[in-house]
Formats: sequence, C-alpha cells, structure tokens
Amino acid sequence: MGQDPSAGRPQVSETERGPDEIRDEIEATRRELGDTVGALAEKTDLKGQAKRRLYDVKQSATGKKDAVLGKTREASPDGAVSAGERVSRAVREHRVPLAVAAALATGFVTGRLTRR
Repeated sequence: MGQDPSAGRPQVSETERGPDEIRDEIEATRRELGDTVGALAEKTDLKGQAKRRLYDVKQSATGKKDAVLGKTREASPDGAVSAGERVSRAVREHRVPLAVAAALATGFVTGRLTRR
C-alpha cells in the first residue's frame, strides 16, 4: 500500500516486454489487489469477528467442561462404588451386631416418641 507497483522490478521499456509478460504482470497485480481487498474486508467485518470469537470461547468452555466432567467421573463412581461395597461387606460380615444396634436405636426412638 502506498508503494509504487514497479518498485523492486528492473526498469524495462515497454518495447522490450512482450504481451505475455504484461498479461502475467496484470494477473499478479490483480491477485495482490484481491488479497488486499479480502484482508481489508475481513478486518472490517465486525460481526464475523464476533462470531469467530464466540465460537472460540464456546470451544474453550466445552473443552474445560469435558475435562472437569472426566475428572469427576474418574473420581466419583469408583469412590461411591467402593464405599458402597465396603458398607455392604461390613453388613454381611457383622449381621448380628448390626441387628442389635438397629433394635436399640429403634427402641430409643420409640421410647422418645411415646414419652411426649
């Protein structure tokens, strides 16, 4: 931008260049101009920039959510299952003491309720 398009090219008189060279130069200039216009259009497209930014934020949040849920799944089910298994195993191994404790607790609660 603001540069002479012929800067950096050797100075050749029009008579020395052939029509094919001139066509190639015109095509190159058109491509450069198209790229420049495209870049400028992208910079001025605020709605498009906002949509891309929103998409990026959503992707980031989704990735973080999935990571947290993965860690939670790794920690929670094993912990809950193992705790449940321990309680179940303890109940099976100690049925009589557990039954006595349940009977005492039931009697205590019943006695409290009948006093009132």
